[in-house]
Amino acid sequence: MTAVQHLKRLALGLSLLTLAAHASAQALVSDAWVRATVPGQPSSGAFMTVTADTDSKLLSVASPVAKTVQIHEMSMKDDVMRMGPVDSVALPAGKPVKLDPEGYHVMLIDLTGQIKEGDQVPLTVTVQDAKGGKQVIEVKAQARALNAMDHSMAH
Repeated sequence: MTAVQHLKRLALGLSLLTLAAHASAQALVSDAWVRATVPGQPSSGAFMTVTADTDSKLLSVASPVAKTVQIHEMSMKDDVMRMGPVDSVALPAGKPVKLDPEGYHVMLIDLTGQIKEGDQVPLTVTVQDAKGGKQVIEVKAQARALNAMDHSMAH
């Protein structure tokens, strides 16, 4: 094979690889933030909006700032507000799903240290599409003060 043929095959391979990357389902994480903590506080919450371009589900979130990370849901049952872990969160195609303090959210449990206002907290978000393909999204979530409102709700 000549050098020119080799370069043509390499270019074709790279083109196909780029095409395959564009054909796979994509999810986007936006507005990610974490609630800042006080010294010794054992847990915190992480919040974000996740939008997938095909029917998918949020499978997991991981972070080096916590020994355990779980996706939780707040729900009302018999006039009592309950919170507990869920296996996944449905992400309908094209519809932003908000993880916030009143609904689905991420619990950072057994923190490795204090999360201070302004810290950039790394989160690894895993989304699975309906065909079983997984996408791992690395996010930096800004820590907000304990009493800070969700800025997307502020007037």
